[in-house]
Amino acid sequence: MRQWGALYKGVGLYWPVIGRNKKSVTLDLRAEEGQSAFIKLIKTADVLIENFRPGTLEKWGLGWDELHAINPGLVMVRISGYGQTGPYKDRAGYGAISEAMSGFRHLTAEPGQRPVRVGISIGDSLAGTQGFIGALLALLSGAFSGAPRVGQVIDIGLYEAMWMYMEGILPEYDKLGIVREPTGSIIPKIAPSSVYPSSEGEWVVIGGNGDAVFRRFASAIGHDEWISEDHRFATHAGRGEHQAELDGDIAAWTVTQTSAAILALLDEAGVPASRIYTAADILADPHYQARDMVLRVPSPTLGGEDVAMPGIVPKLSATPGSVERGAPLLGEQNDEIWGSVLGPHQMATLKEAGVI
Repeated sequence: MRQWGALYKGVGLYWPVIGRNKKSVTLDLRAEEGQSAFIKLIKTADVLIENFRPGTLEKWGLGWDELHAINPGLVMVRISGYGQTGPYKDRAGYGAISEAMSGFRHLTAEPGQRPVRVGISIGDSLAGTQGFIGALLALLSGAFSGAPRVGQVIDIGLYEAMWMYMEGILPEYDKLGIVREPTGSIIPKIAPSSVYPSSEGEWVVIGGNGDAVFRRFASAIGHDEWISEDHRFATHAGRGEHQAELDGDIAAWTVTQTSAAILALLDEAGVPASRIYTAADILADPHYQARDMVLRVPSPTLGGEDVAMPGIVPKLSATPGSVERGAPLLGEQNDEIWGSVLGPHQMATLKEAGVI
């Protein structure tokens, strides 16, 4: 990640975001001396997260059985392409592959066009989120009964993390024989809920499909007849059946208005709507600022220079959290961390050998 994506001063600019509040050590796990040092650290650990191909840690004598014996309360999060079991477990897997296998990539397209990437590595992010949830659940096990925590493994396949978010595509096929197909920017039979052009060429998302919201929307844009006279649009079911016609009529209105005028009018009417933001919009937006959703954090990897990045989510009232440090340099905390578990002589020996 230090070299991935857009680079600034030779550093990938996603690294200052995901590396914040973390400490970094180096260790060669292939070396026997590195494995011994790792075991000493594991004795003090609550959670171990790894995403090697299944069997890699076992090959080094650092599999679950060995680590659990050393630290019975250890929680081990294992993230791989296909999980630790099953016929595909030894296959190489990336987030893009998980999107394909989960059915997600099949739906990310305009009808009849080739599937597209959503623009972010969503499979990796969702797998990390599921691993985080699993680790919290495991850490809490026994907490309410007073029993000691029982160490356990959280086993996550990238494709499974994506699959969990695929809504009703399986029962739709199982009971109705329906294979959900790409729908582009609309939600089928839910209207209006799409993107519409403004006069300056921007796109605005409008969600006015609920009956009460639609009445306010129709009145605000001067189409009261859609409620009182036009049987096509007067009901939720009717709007769904005549979705293309309704979207066309709305677009004919929005294209005559600036995005600012559209949003001001719909905000006053209580109709959900938004411009499609870019990073520049987010950085300038007052709501993001008011909610501390844009932070500037000094990054050691950039010589202490500030980097703009997302704020903390979720927001907890009593323990809101904070960003205490920027993303570390590679091995920046070697002395601090290894110094707490290894003696000075052993540290010097491992440094000389290139193990740390």
